[in-house]
Amino acid sequence: MTDKIEELRSIIEGSKRIVFFGGAGVSTESGISDFRSQDGLYHQKYDYPPEEILSHSFFVHKPGEFYRFYREKMLCLTAKPNKAHLTLAKWEKDGRLLSVVTQNIDGLHQAAGSKRVHELHGSVLRNYCMKCHRFYDVDFIAESEGVPQCECGGIIKPDVVLYEEPLPTDVVEEAVYDISRADTLIIAGTSLTVYPAASYIRYFRGNHLVLINRDETPYDSHADLVIHDKVGEVLASLHI
Repeated sequence: MTDKIEELRSIIEGSKRIVFFGGAGVSTESGISDFRSQDGLYHQKYDYPPEEILSHSFFVHKPGEFYRFYREKMLCLTAKPNKAHLTLAKWEKDGRLLSVVTQNIDGLHQAAGSKRVHELHGSVLRNYCMKCHRFYDVDFIAESEGVPQCECGGIIKPDVVLYEEPLPTDVVEEAVYDISRADTLIIAGTSLTVYPAASYIRYFRGNHLVLINRDETPYDSHADLVIHDKVGEVLASLHI
């Protein structure tokens, strides 16, 4: 492992346009559950499968059940940025990191200080009335009961991408643009099985593709460097 850390350090020190592509495994060290690991949300028991609850059609037809699950499992308002988030924010400040592309919806990259963050799946911190589009913060959702409603009578929806919904075009375009001009792409904390997000890495034309994940991914054989370990521990050990 020491040799791989040294190799990663050499790659980082020689890079000027790093893009970090992260998934749920980036936030697990902050105490936020992931989805597909053995202890993830998809392996827990509910009245409905999480994949069904977190779908557009379920939200429309059973908003009360949606919000019961959402408040309990998707809002982790006490979570704090971990070593991965803080390291990436420092790299951006130092001019080494171009941007973060994230599948996470927790806002922890911004809380750590990162400025250019492409949130492919939205954020729990933003919520909008489906009728008049008025904005509501996450505290309003957390403190409300049942299905939160706007003053106009409309239902408030989290600004997160549910199953059956398309990814935001503007965010995707910016993420793909940054990936295409990166000299190093670090993919971390993701199984790379969620599409179309996982397909965006094909736009990378840079020098080094690095994969950091606890488990193997379908793209391990395509990477220049693969490290199977916790993301935060790996990045913090570089001392860059």
